Amino acid sequence: MEKGTKPDYLATVDVDPKSPTYSQVIHRLHMAEPGDELHHLGWNACSSCRGQTGRPTHSFIVAPGVLSGNIHIIDVKSDPKAPKLHKTIPGPEILSKVGAALPHTTHCAPDELIMSFMGSGTAKDGFKPEGAGFVSFDPRRGTFEIKRRWEAGPKAPTFGYDFWYQLRHDVMISSEWGDPDCFTKGFNPGHVSEGKYGNKLYVWNFKDHTLKQEIDLGAGAIPLEVRFLHNPEKPVAFTGCALSSEMIQITPKSDGQWAAKCVIKVDPIPVTGAGPDRISMDDRFLYLSNWLHGDVRQYDLSGEEPKLVGQFFVGGSMKRGGPVKRTDGEEQPEALVVKGVEIQGGAQMVQLSLDGKRLYVSTSLFSSWDKQFYPDMATRGAQMIQLDVDTEKGGLTLNPDFLVDFGQEPDGPVLCHEMRLPGGDCTSDIFL
Repeated sequence: MEKGTKPDYLATVDVDPKSPTYSQVIHRLHMAEPGDELHHLGWNACSSCRGQTGRPTHSFIVAPGVLSGNIHIIDVKSDPKAPKLHKTIPGPEILSKVGAALPHTTHCAPDELIMSFMGSGTAKDGFKPEGAGFVSFDPRRGTFEIKRRWEAGPKAPTFGYDFWYQLRHDVMISSEWGDPDCFTKGFNPGHVSEGKYGNKLYVWNFKDHTLKQEIDLGAGAIPLEVRFLHNPEKPVAFTGCALSSEMIQITPKSDGQWAAKCVIKVDPIPVTGAGPDRISMDDRFLYLSNWLHGDVRQYDLSGEEPKLVGQFFVGGSMKRGGPVKRTDGEEQPEALVVKGVEIQGGAQMVQLSLDGKRLYVSTSLFSSWDKQFYPDMATRGAQMIQLDVDTEKGGLTLNPDFLVDFGQEPDGPVLCHEMRLPGGDCTSDIFL
């Protein structure tokens, strides 16, 4: 995401250690106009769609702009090292046709592209939570036409955010961030007690698109990313709760309802905040990031309960010498410096390679929140680093040779968030 009044852009990074441009930005695809706030990226079709007529897999990246509502379809197959814009679906068109704005998560389904939306309105006139839900697009033949609202029936979510589905269990689970009139401007703790932030998971019947259950996780939980295990036979999902700092496991009960229980609790200290979670392709390891604490954690899922087997501090509010002081007497981590650059912000988005050995980490969450919690990042830029993963015993170590410093971009410091890997990654492919 580019600073100021310039358009956001998609940066292509060379991750081949043998390449002379290793860990450098080798291409920048700028959007047509400023104001998008590119946030989460999806694929036109994941590996479950291989072999289907008209459904080339991993050939288009879908890049929604949270604030503009624009949906950018980016061709990454014709020239993977120099993506090009294929089509833009204007935010005003989506708002007028299906009453949705603030697009977030994209997932492919057998015959459609599903995208979650967090409300309605515009950045100019104001946002509101009404309209949160899902929209279906036609991914065949590259048209990406708006088909319809995905959800059916009288019930609708209060707020919107992320989702994941499992067809063999006829279920989709979605989460909620909060009132977009609040979270787009930064975080005010007083809004939590006013009910402006989410605390529910929504369980949907996938075949008929109806909401069948709401799971209350407690006031101010703020459940964010939802991840099912990749094995389509196992109806087990996880979601990380930002404010309660919990990892919630969701499983079906014998009566057809779904139950949620806390399986990981990040110990409360002067700063908290559990962030996005990722699951390795073999479903053995779960990764979560603590944006305010600054660390990435690796948990082994092979036992009855998740077991912490790896941890690495990327930065965060608690780094030594910063404005936050621990009051419990425990040590605070040193600031992380990679190739002479001090990492700004904390561990935010993480992306795992298909073999589970490379974990990429970026440090920006959302521009208004970045400026509030890490004001230096707005002027010094965000960074992307790589952690090497021990896939046998567990463990995370820094790759000292990999750093993308977005503070040194040609047009000034910028913020980096979501990452995608060619051929798919552990957070994009859903298996049928």
